[in-house]
Amino acid sequence: MRLIISFLLFFVLNNAFAQKDALTEQEYLLLQDKIRLNSNTNVDSAFVYAYQMAKSKNYEHLTFANGAMSYLFQLKGKTKESKEKYKIALAFLEKVPASQEKIKLKSYIYNYGGLIEWKRENFSEAIEQYQKGMKLSAEIGDVLQIVKFKINISMINEAVGNYQLAIKDIRQLDGFVDKNEDLFTKEDFLNRKSAINSNLASSYESYFMKNKGKKYLLDSAEYFYKKAITYSKNNPYTKISSKLSLGNVYNFKGDYTNAEKTYYDVVFLSQQNDKKDLLCVANYNLADIYYSTKKYDKALVFFKKCDSIAALTNINEIDYLKSNYYQAKIYNILKRPELAYKHSKIYLDNYEKFETKLNDQALEVNYKQGVGNLTDEMVTIEKKYKNDVFLNRGLKVVYVLLFVVIVFLLIKNIRDKNKAHKKMNALIEEFKANIEKRNNPEFEPEVVEELVLEPEEIHHKKENVNLSIDEAKENKIVEKLLALESKLEYLNADFTLPYVAKKIKTNTTYLSYVVNKRFGKSFGEYSNELKINYVINEMITNHMYRKYSTQAIAESVGFKNAVSFAKSFRKRTGVSPAQFASNI
Repeated sequence: MRLIISFLLFFVLNNAFAQKDALTEQEYLLLQDKIRLNSNTNVDSAFVYAYQMAKSKNYEHLTFANGAMSYLFQLKGKTKESKEKYKIALAFLEKVPASQEKIKLKSYIYNYGGLIEWKRENFSEAIEQYQKGMKLSAEIGDVLQIVKFKINISMINEAVGNYQLAIKDIRQLDGFVDKNEDLFTKEDFLNRKSAINSNLASSYESYFMKNKGKKYLLDSAEYFYKKAITYSKNNPYTKISSKLSLGNVYNFKGDYTNAEKTYYDVVFLSQQNDKKDLLCVANYNLADIYYSTKKYDKALVFFKKCDSIAALTNINEIDYLKSNYYQAKIYNILKRPELAYKHSKIYLDNYEKFETKLNDQALEVNYKQGVGNLTDEMVTIEKKYKNDVFLNRGLKVVYVLLFVVIVFLLIKNIRDKNKAHKKMNALIEEFKANIEKRNNPEFEPEVVEELVLEPEEIHHKKENVNLSIDEAKENKIVEKLLALESKLEYLNADFTLPYVAKKIKTNTTYLSYVVNKRFGKSFGEYSNELKINYVINEMITNHMYRKYSTQAIAESVGFKNAVSFAKSFRKRTGVSPAQFASNI
């Protein structure tokens, strides 16, 4: 039925445009949007629109149409046809006159090239295509296309195990998109946000798979998958894939009831939208639940469904591999040696080839990324569109004071009669009073708990007594520090005095001196205050964040353990993170 509808749609469009040698610009852009929208939801419909565009005599239109078709053929597993269409797209691109539009079009073709190589699991070639395209987009200031490249690069990093780099880059990208929402249409903004949150959640989930002792990573994965589902109203593929992954999170947490329900939802949605690749994974995951709960006969049914679909898609290699692994284990448990041998052989014959290929790809990807600094182009564009990149010190002080007052008023109005609440209000009162005293020039500071400084800071504190540097140099260091703040660099665990000094191209002595002079605190105090302020803001504005464990929150802002984080939080607010969260 779906095929018949696609042909009818093709017939109508064909008659509508049959008499035209070239599309108008409006028709061309409309077909572009329809191809992109349907690429991940209805490949057959996307083909209809691409073929319609290919009837134009305009070289730009022919370039885009053939580039899109090369990706669509790859989605169907037709590599030969995909390669042919990509060559044709490049040939038409050469005939397009030099202009900014040609540069933009070339970046589109590189993006399609990267997507194609990613689908073929040629991750090294994929990231090379993305990097070429991103340079072109940065050259003409195409922010929207750069966002697409950054999302795709994060997926490559996740695929090869660079989870922390993927998380870091995509969190920065999420902030950038929020700050520049006016550059996107409403629909495109929702699509970008759904993709960003889905990829961020996926990176946390994959990171957990390699570090299964860090259960708190699942909290982050669950939170971002739910956000992705919320944003993906107009994007069925992202909605289904995010639901599928949310089921995985429930599974990892041992919540088999919610996991099973979610996977059955995915089966229904995948069948409804003809998403065989996701249907394959959903069947594998249902089988995995039944294997975990020792319902072996039921597990075998779904593992076999997974195998059948994998044979059709040509893109579910890993699911086919894992399915045969577990089938071998089940048949061994059921004491059926012939079938156990059969599936173990299938697994072993494919495992070494798959792992070798993936390891080679990881090495290539890391080599081509150098030190992993993929944010230069984004920083350039961000500066172009951001009006107030650097806030002056006076505004920062006003903001902190205002923020503390708001926190205090919010907590004061909560009517909780238990002792913890009364103690928190008393401590907040005291905290506010201490801030007012510190702002009083006649106030003499009390003797407070001794701060544990890094060895580097102890050394530089002694040097700072007689140190004096040029004011312009001081201003430059402060400017670079504020730039790092705006990119949330302080959330990284490696945000230390030596690291930041190297990052902003100065030495640790100068950096320690400037922080002491301009901010009135040691570098350690300055770093911790940024982290704690971030946590307080998230707790107030994000109800899901308040549900996370102390360890999970500590990890999210770069603390090495929950104990040191809780100590810093208590020092800043006067109460523990749990008390603060429970009384908001």
